[in-house]
Amino acid sequence: MTTIRPLTERDLPQAQRIVRTAFGTFFGAPDLDNFWTDRDYVYGRHGAEHTVSFAIDDEAGNLAGSNFATRWGSVGFFGPLSIRPELWNRGLAQPLVGAVRDAFDRWGTSHDGLCTFCQSTKHVWLYQKFGFYPRFLTALMAMPAAPGALPPRARYMVLDGADRAAAEDAAYALTDSLYEGLDLRAEMRTVAARGLGDTLLIWDRDSRLAGLAICHWGARSEAGADCLFVKFGAVRSGPGAAERFDALLNAASALAVASGMNTLFAGVNLARDEAYRQMIGRGFRSQAQIVTLHRPNAPGYSRPGVYALDDWR
Repeated sequence: MTTIRPLTERDLPQAQRIVRTAFGTFFGAPDLDNFWTDRDYVYGRHGAEHTVSFAIDDEAGNLAGSNFATRWGSVGFFGPLSIRPELWNRGLAQPLVGAVRDAFDRWGTSHDGLCTFCQSTKHVWLYQKFGFYPRFLTALMAMPAAPGALPPRARYMVLDGADRAAAEDAAYALTDSLYEGLDLRAEMRTVAARGLGDTLLIWDRDSRLAGLAICHWGARSEAGADCLFVKFGAVRSGPGAAERFDALLNAASALAVASGMNTLFAGVNLARDEAYRQMIGRGFRSQAQIVTLHRPNAPGYSRPGVYALDDWR
């Protein structure tokens, strides 16, 4: 009988291989040995202060798959969930979904979710059995990065300890205004501590935080080759939000060029209609679409009037 256990440091090389092989097989990649070698979804998450990692073994005691649960304050999401392809359709994914659901229950999150492939009725049905219901699509969008000047105090990494803490508090005040308890402070710290990228900060003239973008780039990150990936971004809602969103995207593009990346990449849920339309108007084009599943079956912060970027991968 298979059981769920914590993923360990010793498991990480094999867990990474399983993620790449499983997703490469699903996508029909012709060369599995070189699929997703330009990015990482395992080492950057395992052991982070806001993430728990789970493993499942086969009957011989070898690693069969893994899953990761991430906590953004009151919001939880999970993935990537991966199983060795030769073990697909044997019921091994269900215990890994149950493990992350139980983690969310222990944390007391009020809104949980994941993303999966729109075309896969099997995946949607699996997650729905655990209370996760499909809602809107998320468009994964890209455009060429353009050079520009970064605004003052734009890089979290260059701030000293006191200013970093103040920036984190300002970020929480902004995200909490979008959805009660939504908290990206641990994500900001993890990206900085693990060298995955940096958090971009834009400020109003009255020194209020207007927006933030937690950005990845480089092979150790989740970005992919030659790409700056906005894992999460948002601006303050209300009057002037569209202008603040433009300023955030301009700054993210400038940061991409400054970091040697030629492409700016971000996900936006289509329920955030204004943000999606604004990105199209700027020249972003969809590279792929995924569907988000929510528990409870409610919008959370994916609703009109919210200018936010993410994709829950």
